[in-house]
Amino acid sequence: MALNNGFRSAARVLKSSDSLLSKSVCRGFHSTGVKRIGGGHGHDEPEYIHAKHMYNLDKMKNRPLKMSLAVFSVFSLGVAIPVFAVVFQQKKTASG
Repeated sequence: MALNNGFRSAARVLKSSDSLLSKSVCRGFHSTGVKRIGGGHGHDEPEYIHAKHMYNLDKMKNRPLKMSLAVFSVFSLGVAIPVFAVVFQQKKTASG
């Protein structure tokens, strides 16, 4: 009997807390505003002092060497990764 009363009181408490929660919950998307750095147009001097010359490729030191190394590296990875994946897959199916 006492156990039954305990279940009833617990059910009442859960039901009342459910109604409180359902009223306070609001579904939907929420976002904050965009942060402005320095309040200007997004490119103030102290934060972005390097940006003026960041993409100046003409004055890069050792440009031919760096660009050829970059192109070779990207090309090599683009070839090596699929070849490794195929070899690995074939080893896996042959051993299983």
